[in-house]
Amino acid sequence: MTDIARTFQTAPAAVPRDNTAKYLDSALDSEGFACPDWLVPDLEDGTAPDMKAEALANVVDRLPEHADAFPGEIWPRVQWAYDDATAREQGREEIRTLVDEVGEHVDGVVVPKVGRLEDVKEAAGVVADAEREFGFEDGAIGMAVIVETAAAKSDLREISLFGANSRLDALVFGPVDYTAELGGRELDGERPRWDGLLEDLSNEASANDLVAIGGPFDRLFTERAGVTFYNGDGYADHVEREARVGLDGSWSLYPKQTIQANRIHMPTSDELARDVRKIEAFQEAKSEGTGAVTVEGQMVDEATFKNFVNTVETVRTIDERHPDQTAEAYDDDDDLLERALTVDTTWD
Repeated sequence: MTDIARTFQTAPAAVPRDNTAKYLDSALDSEGFACPDWLVPDLEDGTAPDMKAEALANVVDRLPEHADAFPGEIWPRVQWAYDDATAREQGREEIRTLVDEVGEHVDGVVVPKVGRLEDVKEAAGVVADAEREFGFEDGAIGMAVIVETAAAKSDLREISLFGANSRLDALVFGPVDYTAELGGRELDGERPRWDGLLEDLSNEASANDLVAIGGPFDRLFTERAGVTFYNGDGYADHVEREARVGLDGSWSLYPKQTIQANRIHMPTSDELARDVRKIEAFQEAKSEGTGAVTVEGQMVDEATFKNFVNTVETVRTIDERHPDQTAEAYDDDDDLLERALTVDTTWD
């Protein structure tokens, strides 16, 4: 099971440049808040049809040299489609090649356009077969699926239940294909928000110990008064909406989006200071033998305490992967991060 997935950054694995691995190289070498929790080398929609083979070759070539130093997880997106036998066969071959050539450097594979539960099981079986064939332990290679078809949405609960006891680690939303399949319309420049689906995704993922990741925001740039600029406000609104309904992370198409999503899906200094202070006060009151513990006027029971602890545990997990991010985020308070890393979070 993955430990953190604030950012799901897709990077085309081959582009028509002198260095066809330009964007993959840049992502693998990213630092600070520009470094995603999940890097997704894209062999599917992000790569032109005539460059698929080169994209796979770039991933196989680059990962042995760069993966060990990359602090996040690496999840290539392969080709797949529940209604396209050719795409599924291409995906099978890509999965076999990835497991064979760089299996020790990938955390899992991302399977797009899945259909009903049986299609998800078929994809999981392909990964299992590749593990056995190339000498990996069962479950060594995880799997995430992109929920972007009516069939997958209809079977979302069954797929999530399957994930509770299988290699399936994450559910990712794909709004563009989902809108197209349902015949949704873009009105006034806006596609449907699909708020209900995001809430269902969050609920089913939480119920089955899966990661839930929102869909891409492709309005990268906007224009005003004749000037084109990065649409940071639009993306921040998008990520905050996903965070409010409990999604663990957001899809990133661009390094600036990764920086924003990493920060939004991370407790602020004020949030961390508040919850560390409350845990410390609770532990002090408990050590003095107080029966009912009140902290800053708030009665603290086990459920309340867990909310405080969730904030601290999130920061601890980020610190394990990205200590440069936590050092930068909490540098205004000299001892806040140290207190968060050492405070006693046990209830009993």
